[in-house]
Amino acid sequence: MNPATSTALSVSELNKQARQALERDVGEVWVEGELSNVSRPASGHIYFTLKDDRAQVRCALFRQRARFVSAPMRDGDQVKLRGRVSLFEPRGDYQLIAEAVQAAGLGELLAAFERLKAQLDGEGVFANTRTLPFPPRKILILSSATGAAIRDVLAVLAARWPLADVTLIPVPVQGVEAAPAMIAALGLLNRQARLDPERDVVLITRGGGSLEDLWAFNNEHLARAIFHSRLPVMSAVGHEVDVTLADFAADVRAPTPSAAAERLVPDQHALKRQLADQQSRLHRAMQRRLERDSQQLDSLRARLRHPGEQLNRQRQHVATLAQRLTRAMQQTLAQQQARVTQLGKRLASQDMARLHRAESERVSQLNRRLENAMQRQLQRQQARLTSAARELNAISPLAVLGRGYAIAQDDKGQVVRRAEETQPGQKLSLRLGEGRLSVEVKRRFK
Repeated sequence: MNPATSTALSVSELNKQARQALERDVGEVWVEGELSNVSRPASGHIYFTLKDDRAQVRCALFRQRARFVSAPMRDGDQVKLRGRVSLFEPRGDYQLIAEAVQAAGLGELLAAFERLKAQLDGEGVFANTRTLPFPPRKILILSSATGAAIRDVLAVLAARWPLADVTLIPVPVQGVEAAPAMIAALGLLNRQARLDPERDVVLITRGGGSLEDLWAFNNEHLARAIFHSRLPVMSAVGHEVDVTLADFAADVRAPTPSAAAERLVPDQHALKRQLADQQSRLHRAMQRRLERDSQQLDSLRARLRHPGEQLNRQRQHVATLAQRLTRAMQQTLAQQQARVTQLGKRLASQDMARLHRAESERVSQLNRRLENAMQRQLQRQQARLTSAARELNAISPLAVLGRGYAIAQDDKGQVVRRAEETQPGQKLSLRLGEGRLSVEVKRRFK
């Protein structure tokens, strides 16, 4: 071919035709390999290289698809990638535009997971519904001693409930030895007599990871051990989207280790706020009660009368009764005397001897009736006077003193009612039923 007469392609046209040929002839493919040079710029896209032991290819996972990928996408991870073969025209780079990425072997693991899940569910292994004690007396944690999960759990427990009694049983949480170790630790905890199933709880936890990383928690023997545990079990494995057979077998599942710690213990700050609110309400209730009782006390104090005042009223009443009795007797005597005088006049106009005998007899009768009437009247008034005297004596402080009690008064005449109102060496006056005593306080007792 003569170069002078042929039409030459530009570089951009060549790359464009190459891209179109690749996309048309190869199209969408599944490729398996190892990740390397994983890069996540601020744009949200993910760029990486997919390689095996003999070749490699550049790949791009754009932001719109990247948010749907559950694989961790770390250097060294073995993945399966679905994408379109293409070419980046500005540089002429051959590449794969990824549409989906999953961990290699994920389909087989998911199928095994679903089979075990259905089998254990049919056996009733997922039927635990016990309520966890709140707050528990002791929290027993099965986890790695160096993982991020235990640090998160301990930090949340310390912040929310410093009183939590936490015991860490370090176990591997990844690999073939993880499930047997957790089963052995759970069995040992259930055999310890000092643990109380009513107040203790077991937390099985670890941080997030790939399905392979979490596969130890899909062990059917571990799920059965959790189901048969006498101690209630909470499972918090991975992130919120991660679900394992241990989660289904546990009494309670928490989405993350931190969420597990939050559900296990109360928040001390919330309780303090609640306590402060209750204290404020109690204070207000006490204030209202004191005000009500104070008003009632003032009302009773206004109605209360001093015994001396009551005694004076009774004495005045007795004096009034005596005056009325004297006036009644004087009035009756005056009436009888007037009648005698009248009869004497009538006697003067009658046969003196006969009238004298008749009137003498009548006067004798009247005198006897008068004496009887006066005697009865006097007895009635004496009975009323005796009753009033008894009532007066019943309320008199002197009657109380007469039974052996005494009234203590200080040098100002104030009545002493409590021992703490006195001081050793203080002079007091004791009023007895008869007389007074001057005493000195030597010692006081409560």
